[in-house]
Amino acid sequence: MAQAQNANVYYVPHSSPWPIVGAIALFTTMLGVASWLNEAAWGKWVFFAGLAAMLFMLSRWFADVIGESVGGLYNKQVDTSFRMGMVWFIFSEVMFFAAFFGALFYARMYSVPWLGGEGDGASTHQFLWSSFDAAWPSNGPADIGGEFKTIPAWGIPLLNTLLLLASGVTLTIAHHALKAGHRKQLLLQLALTVALGATFMYFQVEEYVHAYGDLNLTLGSGIYGSTFFMLTGFHGMHVTLGAIMLTVMWFRCAKGHFDRDNHFAFEAVAWYWHFVDVVWLLLFLFVYVL
Repeated sequence: MAQAQNANVYYVPHSSPWPIVGAIALFTTMLGVASWLNEAAWGKWVFFAGLAAMLFMLSRWFADVIGESVGGLYNKQVDTSFRMGMVWFIFSEVMFFAAFFGALFYARMYSVPWLGGEGDGASTHQFLWSSFDAAWPSNGPADIGGEFKTIPAWGIPLLNTLLLLASGVTLTIAHHALKAGHRKQLLLQLALTVALGATFMYFQVEEYVHAYGDLNLTLGSGIYGSTFFMLTGFHGMHVTLGAIMLTVMWFRCAKGHFDRDNHFAFEAVAWYWHFVDVVWLLLFLFVYVL
């Protein structure tokens, strides 16, 4: 990140069209996905239109930020603002996944046992679901979605765990190579990180195909199916976004946008990727193993 010539001037950009474009694109995307899930014929096309608008907005907005950075418009204060913004963004992501893990824990530790007659759920079990056996995984007392099988932890999930752990190592090596000025090592390790992330997503798609096609494990398979796909699906989306950001970093590194002292954009993506790694470790433990 280039430094502004006047260290006392905090750069404030001119009015930008991208916030309003982003708001409209986000609204269109959510309208489309909600309508699609409710089987509206036009929902799918509205969703893809909104998604395309979102991608266009993000590419142009980040292009503006990159241009400002390499143009020397940012100083140390702006760098600090970026760091604070990324910290708060990752905190919001922590709370995002905490809500989903909380739903999993509540269903498994409280709701299912109550429906089975434990504690405060004795009367509910007696009068409503007397035949329900409180066991996990569960599709609920109404057997929503029918019977299903779970995915063994020591197959694709373990392989994906090793892939993400390896990607964290290669990204750390790339970061050290950047700080040491080793350009070839930087580009090689960063490319390996992207490849490992892409391989992770390939195997997750394979896992989903197997779950839907062979195990009858779907998003509609009661509380287990909904929490399983909610957690793994949103995590997969984060891996995809992280891989895209790492690819952008590769091209920026290849163009020489960073030096050993000024490279926060690279650091921010590295923070995000390591966060995604940690979430997967928790997900592997609490969704697949336990």
